Amino acid sequence: MAEPLDEVDRGDGLVGLAWRRLRRDRLALFGLVLLGLILLGAVAGPLVLGMAGLDPDQQLLTQRFRPPGAGHPLGTDELGRDALARLVHGTRVSLSFGLTVGVVSLSLGTLLGLVSGYYRGGVDDTINAVIGTLQTVPILFLLITLSITFRPPFLLLAVLFGLLGWTGIARQVRGVTLSVRERQFVEAARALGAGEVHLLTRHLLPNVASIVLVLAGFDFAGAILGEAALSFLGFGVQVPTPSLGNLLLRSPDYLTRAPWLIAGPGLIVFLTGLGFFLVADGLRDALDPRLERNA
Repeated sequence: MAEPLDEVDRGDGLVGLAWRRLRRDRLALFGLVLLGLILLGAVAGPLVLGMAGLDPDQQLLTQRFRPPGAGHPLGTDELGRDALARLVHGTRVSLSFGLTVGVVSLSLGTLLGLVSGYYRGGVDDTINAVIGTLQTVPILFLLITLSITFRPPFLLLAVLFGLLGWTGIARQVRGVTLSVRERQFVEAARALGAGEVHLLTRHLLPNVASIVLVLAGFDFAGAILGEAALSFLGFGVQVPTPSLGNLLLRSPDYLTRAPWLIAGPGLIVFLTGLGFFLVADGLRDALDPRLERNA
């Protein structure tokens, strides 16, 4: 039987326990390797491509729509730009977008979920009212409207995405907090005079960390897919800055003329989403104390 999180040997810790279980999950490990390779390519790729003389913004109109071959492993686009260089830079932009969205939404959702579940009463009702209101708003439509009206830069767009996407996380964290706050170790700490900040940060937060880690994987994946959808519609990251979404912007035109221009970005979007979902699913199982595990 898997160990409950509050009974785990503290020398092992939450991370050690999760890793011990996660490494038995081959699909989750495959997802980790997949994400590691994509991240390595996004971080080290521009340096390698720069040494090879491949510039994502260099236009060579005499080499428009060249198929994959020597000098251009993934071919060139309608302006003669190297497709591989733009794919690598676009992957970096999309991963940065997903990370920014994830940090904003997870931070806000975790904080408000903890506060809502711990204090209950009027605080809980107010936060739930805000959550209920935001969940009635069509986020994609709102982001499109804001993009048309203000044309926000990349970073601001990611922050807006995160500010609109924290409600589901807050609900999940609130539910766990409502349960944990009634447990004996919290009552004991309160009886010994522990302050509210101490209770929230030292007792409640570590016990909701498992659900936050799982939600992080789904949140990052959702942000990257959301950016791809928004940019595909022409309202996300604006050209000439490449992203996985705007690299697919003209995919209907390229489908027959230059299919290599949509194969790369489409595959990276699929593999990135798959990797995050596999890792998040593996974390959910690894951090669930109700699941049985072989010794």
